[in-house]
Amino acid sequence: MFTLNEEELENLGATITTREIAQQPDLWEEAYTTYTERKKDIEEFFEKLTTKNDNMRVIFTGAGTSAYVGETIIPYLKGKVDGKQWDLAAVPTTTLVSNPYQFLKSDIPTLLVSFARSGNSPESVASVELGEQIVKDFYQLTITCAKEGELAKRAKGDKNNLLLLMPERSNDQGFAMTGSFSCMTLTALLVFDTAKEDEKAAYVKTIRQMGSSVVERVSEIQEVIDGDFDRIIYLGSGSLEGLTREAQLKVLELTAGKVVTAFDSSLGFRHGPKSFVNEKALVFVFVSNQAYTRKYDLDILKELKLDGIAQSVIAIETTGEQNFDGAAFSFGKEGKDVPDAYLALPYVIYGQTVSLLSSIKVGNKPDIPSPTGTVNRIVKGVTIYDYSE
Repeated sequence: MFTLNEEELENLGATITTREIAQQPDLWEEAYTTYTERKKDIEEFFEKLTTKNDNMRVIFTGAGTSAYVGETIIPYLKGKVDGKQWDLAAVPTTTLVSNPYQFLKSDIPTLLVSFARSGNSPESVASVELGEQIVKDFYQLTITCAKEGELAKRAKGDKNNLLLLMPERSNDQGFAMTGSFSCMTLTALLVFDTAKEDEKAAYVKTIRQMGSSVVERVSEIQEVIDGDFDRIIYLGSGSLEGLTREAQLKVLELTAGKVVTAFDSSLGFRHGPKSFVNEKALVFVFVSNQAYTRKYDLDILKELKLDGIAQSVIAIETTGEQNFDGAAFSFGKEGKDVPDAYLALPYVIYGQTVSLLSSIKVGNKPDIPSPTGTVNRIVKGVTIYDYSE
């Protein structure tokens, strides 16, 4: 797929999406450079917050794919930051807007971390306005891909709002968010992770190599997609459980629902959702690098393989002390020491590629997968109501 020429991609309606998936490793280097260039600004901003407040609520928010950024990173970050100083939560803008009284409190200092590709979604803007209205001590970290978007414009000149712009090419022009998701995820990790700077640099170098290897090995993914399936299931644990939501959404978006999906944690899947498995199901398990957690991921892989029901059961993994003895897309020892939240980035390129190839398989055009216009690149038709306490 990634070796097709421009004319071939145009005929498939896949020019934009294919390019935007493949370019992500280069975008991660750009995002890392931006982080290092803005590190002093970031440190000064957070020093201001910690000097004034002993404890802050931090809400990672966004709509759709942007919401899944928070769900992917928060399990890892909760294990890294000082929990007495930072109360971390991932709450979609779509939940904040409809239920602001449950998350925004007047007397609790709050940092709203907004993730947005365009920054123009009605719920994204409304979440900010509600925070400003309700919370007395309110701060913002705006991570967005569009410098002309509404969120970026609102951040300018606001000393309590730190704006971090993503690489220009991460403002995806295709229907599905790809580079925007991975760049915002990486940036948030770099900002909040307490790891040493040389460790962060090493993580970025490794995941770039891993992401490029997915693109180079697309034929292995094509072999899976050539099978007879009509449903896809993603499983994972911790940060990789959060990633399952994004991976399955890409399938729904790019196939316009022609391939149905499910997602869950590796342990939670047995509690009912496993009923979704049939002879036309592809099951992908994102395998953790954390040795203890990895045991649960491998257990569900072994169980599904022994069941012998699914069309394919595939591990996405690095090489650890224990590994799946069935079908796997393995990165070998490369990346074996990378934390799961960073590992999510090359893993998501695998998921995006599955979605791209599945879209073409069902006769869709990935760049415009919803020809009826019932689903749009930037959501429409949302009414925002005035809120009074």
